[in-house]
Amino acid sequence: MALDQLVGQLVVYSYPGLTPPAELLRLIRAGRVGGLIFFGENITSTAQIAGVVAQLREAHAESRIREPLLLMTDQEGGIVRRLKDQEPYLSAKQIGQQPDPQAAATEAGRGAAAGLKAAGMNLNLAPVVDVYREEGNFDDQFGRSFSSDPEVAGDLGMRFATAQQAAGVAATAKHFPGLGAAPAGANTDLTAVTLSQGLRELRRVDEAAFVPSIRAGIDLVMASWAIYPALDAKRPAGLSRRVIQDELRGRLRFRGVTITDALEAGSLDAYGTDAEVGVLAARAGMDVLLCSSRDVSQGEAVAAALEDALLHRRLEAGAFLGSLLRVRRLRSRLH
Repeated sequence: MALDQLVGQLVVYSYPGLTPPAELLRLIRAGRVGGLIFFGENITSTAQIAGVVAQLREAHAESRIREPLLLMTDQEGGIVRRLKDQEPYLSAKQIGQQPDPQAAATEAGRGAAAGLKAAGMNLNLAPVVDVYREEGNFDDQFGRSFSSDPEVAGDLGMRFATAQQAAGVAATAKHFPGLGAAPAGANTDLTAVTLSQGLRELRRVDEAAFVPSIRAGIDLVMASWAIYPALDAKRPAGLSRRVIQDELRGRLRFRGVTITDALEAGSLDAYGTDAEVGVLAARAGMDVLLCSSRDVSQGEAVAAALEDALLHRRLEAGAFLGSLLRVRRLRSRLH
């Protein structure tokens, strides 16, 4: 592959509306797109988006890239599910409140996989394994957290993920090292968020909920865009080597694929353009860069910045190749 194709394998694109633009299809045919993320504005029904996905796959087949595109959405359950006509109908919190929550989490994972496969997708940006602290806080207000107990949240998230992956759809534990302490309104998509729990609490509560999924072999982990002074007072988790390399890969021994949250998040305004943030994330150890502004030019700018950083040695080639290997290994197992 040429360098522009290599960097493209790590970039996930998005687009506006119901029809993929011609420029996106051109980039896919050229082998310069690693994946696509779909939002509510792209989807009217499972049948409709399945037709779009078939078109995207057809364009990809014209490239020389063997591995399939990463085709993803947020199908967490409850309110947060882009495929409205598909499971999981229960939110994570409702799953945690069932008489047999373990069975409910397993069934939700199977249901998510079935719906995504019906749409032609192969990756879910779920489950959330954040451990919520207070009723109505950021995670709890939409029922996105399984529990305020780290053992329960970790176990149910793991069961959701393993059931989904057993059905052939990659799972993503998020938002490392945990957004469960974020109060209502502390939305990193919109503004900078700092979570000040101590290191002992962060590890024994928030990070602990990720451990069962990591040990069970979850495919991906998404990093938070909040700042955690107990680990790194200067940079959000997804831009911090201390968080990604030392905690996630070092202490917790995660060997899978790391993925950013949205590069255009308001919490990142102080760190430069989306393209500059993408390079910072790659340098911190993030493998897949999520360009979700529904603008194809965003993905192009991020890919160009990665290429420039490699050529000018602002991004270490060995680290880049490590990311590429992990991502291609994951994609080779998907359909």
